[in-house]
Amino acid sequence: MRLTAARVLAAASLAVAAALLPSPAAAADAPAPPAAVRFEVAPWTEAVVSVADLDASAAWLLADGGWRERMRGAVSRGELDYWGLPKTVSGAFLLVCAPAAETGCIRYVRFDNAEGQRPIRLAARPWDTGGIFSIMLRSENVPALFDAAIARGWWAESPPYAFRFGGSDLVNVVVRGPHGVNYALYQRDAPPFESFPVGRLSQAFNAMRMVRDQPAALAFYRDRLGFGVLFDAPFTDPEPRANNFSVPANLATTLVRRAAVAQPVLPGETGRVEMMQFEGFAGRDLSQFAVPPNWGIISLRYPVTDLEGYRTFLAGNSVAPAYAATAVAITGIGSADIFAVRDPDGNLTEFYRAR
Repeated sequence: MRLTAARVLAAASLAVAAALLPSPAAAADAPAPPAAVRFEVAPWTEAVVSVADLDASAAWLLADGGWRERMRGAVSRGELDYWGLPKTVSGAFLLVCAPAAETGCIRYVRFDNAEGQRPIRLAARPWDTGGIFSIMLRSENVPALFDAAIARGWWAESPPYAFRFGGSDLVNVVVRGPHGVNYALYQRDAPPFESFPVGRLSQAFNAMRMVRDQPAALAFYRDRLGFGVLFDAPFTDPEPRANNFSVPANLATTLVRRAAVAQPVLPGETGRVEMMQFEGFAGRDLSQFAVPPNWGIISLRYPVTDLEGYRTFLAGNSVAPAYAATAVAITGIGSADIFAVRDPDGNLTEFYRAR
């Protein structure tokens, strides 16, 4: 699978044009596009997840969710060097995607002969910060996917939870696989979701991170990375009941959860990054562990057409790469120039250009 930013962005551009053409007046009043659009930053193509067992970690998505294996093999020496790993470390990967999807995939990576590995979010609660909390997917039958995960010995933050948010009737559950890797499933009962195929388990469209300071986290993605903001809204449960993040029922109607979503292309249903803060809950800061080869969700990978221009833009916003390399062999992407940056809570986001 060789995917370029231009190819992904073309579809997004058509969607933007379709939205604007019917109403020139509305287009004139529309906000300026996100700065990232100037460099053709496209929705993320894959999440990188470090695991001890490739097949055990992917089995739920493949067998129960209907995903497909795209490719597997050895992690190249160049990619291991890019991550700054010792020469004694080797690795293997398994790339899986939803049916007919080329974005929102998951690249499971196993680092062999790595010392001191531990889960990034070891024994964490949702309000503990640092490390990407979950990969978010859609499903036409959340209860069935929940039951399948539990049958595999996985766990969950709660049973499936029905609620209303942003004008949508939703059912959500966060299931937890090996090493505490969370998958948040969304079933939209109304209005119907038609932006991409859903089926048993759709492509990944978002990834949530729990943050210490939600306004500061959002400002990083908006003002420094140049992403657009889809929404920025607080949420409080309307009634005292168990909920999808294990907040006690007697606190649910007073606890404010500040949530925001940013993405490089607006409008669009993929390539999102979500930030959430539980106001008044002081969790542990796990950001120091959000590094390879530790187990968990390592990063999201965004393709960029003008990678050098974007890197210069980021430097002007005082964003320096945590990792960077050129001509890195990444199976499924090709030879890529790539770099990674850290947000205020230590989470990695990668940007790459396939040569």
